[in-house]
Amino acid sequence: MIISSRRLVLSASLLALIASSPAHAEEAESAAAAADAGVDAGTIIVTGTRATGITAADSPAPVQIVGSEQLSRIGQPNLNQALNQLVPSFTAQAFGGDASNLTLTAKLRGLSPNHALVLLDGKRRHPSANLHVTAGPFQGASAPDLDLINPAAIERIEVLTDGAAAQYGSDAIAGVINLILKKDSSGGSLAITAGKHYETGGETIATTGRLALPLGENGFVNATVSYRFHDTTRLGDGDRRVVDINGNLLPGVSLAGYPLTGAANFPKVNPIFSDAKSHLTTALVNAGYDFGGVELYANGTFARRVATANEQYRGPLVVLRPNDGRPIQAGAVVVGSNVYAFPYGFVPLLKATEEDWAVSGGVRGEADGWRWDLSATFGRDRVSLATIDSANFSLFQDFGYTPRDFQDGGFIGSQLTFNLDVAKEFDLGLSKPVNLAFGLERRRDTYTIFAGDPESYYRTGAQSFPGFQPSSAGQSKRKSWAGYLDLTVHPVEAWSVSLAGRYEDYTDIGDTAIGKITTRYDFSDGFALRGTASTGFRAPSLGESAYRAISVSPTSETVQVAANSRAAALLGYSALKPEKSTNFSLGLVARPLPGVTVTLDVYQIKVRDRIASTGTINGLRNFAVVNQAVLDAIASTGREYDKTVPQVGVSTFTNAFDTRTRGVDLVVATTTEASFGKIDWSLNATYGQTKVTGTKLPATAFTPTARSYIEKAAPRYKVGLNALLTSGNFTFSLRETLYGSAYALLSPDGAAFYEGRIGGAAITDVEAAYRPVEWLEFAIGANNLFDKRPPDIPAVPGSAATNPVYINGAQVHNAPLNYAAYGINGGYYYGRVSVKF
Repeated sequence: MIISSRRLVLSASLLALIASSPAHAEEAESAAAAADAGVDAGTIIVTGTRATGITAADSPAPVQIVGSEQLSRIGQPNLNQALNQLVPSFTAQAFGGDASNLTLTAKLRGLSPNHALVLLDGKRRHPSANLHVTAGPFQGASAPDLDLINPAAIERIEVLTDGAAAQYGSDAIAGVINLILKKDSSGGSLAITAGKHYETGGETIATTGRLALPLGENGFVNATVSYRFHDTTRLGDGDRRVVDINGNLLPGVSLAGYPLTGAANFPKVNPIFSDAKSHLTTALVNAGYDFGGVELYANGTFARRVATANEQYRGPLVVLRPNDGRPIQAGAVVVGSNVYAFPYGFVPLLKATEEDWAVSGGVRGEADGWRWDLSATFGRDRVSLATIDSANFSLFQDFGYTPRDFQDGGFIGSQLTFNLDVAKEFDLGLSKPVNLAFGLERRRDTYTIFAGDPESYYRTGAQSFPGFQPSSAGQSKRKSWAGYLDLTVHPVEAWSVSLAGRYEDYTDIGDTAIGKITTRYDFSDGFALRGTASTGFRAPSLGESAYRAISVSPTSETVQVAANSRAAALLGYSALKPEKSTNFSLGLVARPLPGVTVTLDVYQIKVRDRIASTGTINGLRNFAVVNQAVLDAIASTGREYDKTVPQVGVSTFTNAFDTRTRGVDLVVATTTEASFGKIDWSLNATYGQTKVTGTKLPATAFTPTARSYIEKAAPRYKVGLNALLTSGNFTFSLRETLYGSAYALLSPDGAAFYEGRIGGAAITDVEAAYRPVEWLEFAIGANNLFDKRPPDIPAVPGSAATNPVYINGAQVHNAPLNYAAYGINGGYYYGRVSVKF
């Protein structure tokens, strides 16, 4: 790994500067310095244990805490970005194709985003309805969208990096992310943040307001509202189908009398490598009232996001028809014997209008030592899709006209969950009381695809994103129930053992029983060992089973067929079954010096029958039929494939392969107290590697690209050094994060594969804040201070130097490899004004 020495020297100098002082600094002795995450080890945690009074420092499983102060120091008000910077095992998605670019996601420990369970105040959060279908490291994701929860509403985040399906149910294979909401009864805040990337645009402005009020004598109400605008970014240069690498117009691409030099943004006519432009509005209300032994609680969230993503540029030859005397549509031109709808080409836009809401409430209390909690949670996510500034080639061919805008249909996902949790401690004469917990869960999930307007799916459909046909529309439903038992004992004072078992039964995939054992032994106040062993599972999401759609580029068409469909069966694929996992971890907790905590955890996660897309199975390559069964499968859906593109294929989700992930997580935390103030330090490091141990797919369906996305496209290591200096009214934070290298095997044609490598990188984040009075703060900062960006997509060796073919088939010159763990947009610089009252 080669990292700029200038950056390392400057970063080290900054760290040294804030660490130095002429005063005699003392190590803080408080528990606040001894957290797994460098926040507050004295904080009572509620994640990963059914017992009460457990702190992060004493947890038998690794729990990392991210506090509200840390969240407030992230320049981009986005939970995905915050956790990506603060939690080493968390990786946020940098870029997505088609609808995936509208709702970016994230993952834990290098596994699928679907392998991390998200809780909001301990209750299961509903998944996103927008399934990530486009090929890449995050393919198949439908995890809850963290971006829809504003960080200002959160008191802390507890990240359990351990298999916990036996405790919480499906999805918790890699871990659990529990968002703990603020429960103040007075005060509030208002913050305005604005920033942009150094060279790539992406102007962002966000406003957030929070108000806390008392509810009677023993209650509270918290309300948080926010609005965020994020403009599109722009990367890459000219389109290689229009200009060469020097920006010179290619011969034969313009219509007579209509040179493409007149096209918008020429020569950068193709803006596909860009963030989606988005408007996001969120609201969250959290309330509770204690009646004395019995507490009522409730929270509700609402979010509306309107996002627009750029698609691939279409040239003037894409939409045309013979000049046969029919009326000519406005804007079209006649050149020779043909009518061209768009003489300068066009750039379609994919627009998503998303409305997401959830309510959760319950009653909890204690009677005769029995702690009980009865709750209900409902969440619903609706995503409506539209293709803007596009065209339907078949409509123009058959009827002489085409609309520009199309309503494509969309998705609706919902989840209703009922929980009963009961626990009690029993004194059996051991060193500590035995904690017994048990509970029941009932859940109902639905997933709906609704059809678009007829013009959006007529024959070949709208360019870039054909609408959903009525034959693709429909609703899938599933019900499940579960019961669990959890027991924690202390055979001796220093030794704790927890046993958990869970049984779940689903109406569509059957039942399963899983278990977990967790233990910890404290040899002294300064050293302990801990370990876990568990089995787990993940039920296929309804989206993975039922999703069907079509993706069209200027050179290819891919038909995604539902896993439970006749088309998939014609290709030899069957309905999805659950993923199964086996987890082992072993760790130590040490306090080698006063106020210093070190945790080290090694782990292994085996996942069997992992669900993934097959990748594109070609039926047509370079206009030649290579697999008639693929074309027959497409025909069985009632769809006509696009005969104007050279590559046509299908894909489907299936239980594709088995994987083994091994890794180690290290956290060192301390606080330095000095005459000038204090510095909170933490060193967070992770190393992990995933290997495909077996595949159930033929080589044509599980390509080297697909394998590399699983095994190689994420850095094996990530090391973060964080320092937060507080001195009077001044605060300075510095994060230095080192990323290892990553690569994927990419192909322009599905035949030859080439390595697209992203080297190691050092990313520096800084923020300086000043509070002239108690209630007012000004801050400026930078994420990725030195504007580090991933390398450009390499050219195929031996291709023309002036107009090369790129190894992934990209059509844009000087465009970046888009799977960098630190993003593709480079440095982001911002300012913030906040008021507290």
